[in-house]
Amino acid sequence: MTEQVMTGLYEGISKESVLINEPLKYHTYTKMGGIADLFIIPTSYEETAFVVRYAHEQGIPLTLLGNGSNLVVRDGGIRGIVLSFEKLTDISVEGHELVAQSGAAIIEASRVAYAHQLSGLEFACGIPGTIGGALIMNAGAYGGEVKDCLHSATVLTRQGELLNISHDELELGYRTSCFSKKEYIILEGRFALTEGDPALIKEVMDDLTHKRETKQPLEYPSCGSVFKRPEGYFAGKLIQDSNLQGTRIGGAEVSKKHAGFIVNVENASASDYIALIRHVQETVQEKFGILLETEVKIIGEEA
Repeated sequence: MTEQVMTGLYEGISKESVLINEPLKYHTYTKMGGIADLFIIPTSYEETAFVVRYAHEQGIPLTLLGNGSNLVVRDGGIRGIVLSFEKLTDISVEGHELVAQSGAAIIEASRVAYAHQLSGLEFACGIPGTIGGALIMNAGAYGGEVKDCLHSATVLTRQGELLNISHDELELGYRTSCFSKKEYIILEGRFALTEGDPALIKEVMDDLTHKRETKQPLEYPSCGSVFKRPEGYFAGKLIQDSNLQGTRIGGAEVSKKHAGFIVNVENASASDYIALIRHVQETVQEKFGILLETEVKIIGEEA
């Protein structure tokens, strides 16, 4: 970035909030990823809006990052600005509604709901992503989805305009929403919950947590479920029946514990990870005639 661009940027955000040439492997669940030219961590909606408007006005590429739980960043990194929401993590309760900022962990939102004896977010107690990521992907697990309880969202357009989007406008489907289609930048989500029996809420959350801990390879870095569920099938079962569990490329491995996961077992590069994804897709398609679509998002430049 030129000195003039940096000077203009510092007019709206502190230098302490801007990291230059930041390795993204420190900010992703897979512990992989190249360097971001600028990694910016705003501490308020006002700072976020300033960065978004400035990037638009200066023609600087802008990439959003939650906690990188459903993301693979290529080894060449990301040019322009990577906007991180790791300091926008407030969660509050207003009556039967829970309001959570984009960078808050959705697991923590489920815990806050339980603490206020509110039901509806139990399914999220094992999802590792942030509120922003969960809304973009309409995240779900064990029969529940974000769309079941999301009331509305506050967003910025790429031009920095503040909007409130109602549930009916969100276009929430299986791992999809209007947020990515319209390139909205999520600031917060508002969830409509119901009063519940705290003992029953805890029972459900404990059961789902146990299932996650016993079935998923949490001991290794990963991006969670790599593939979408094909209609009429389960991705993990197709991968398992293709005898791919334990297959390795470099430091990336198809999990022996859950075939739907690819784990970083030994300092894998993003190139290793992506090559293994492609190998799994090709093998399953050759054996079953089914092309597995990736649920994980792959971004950035080749090294």
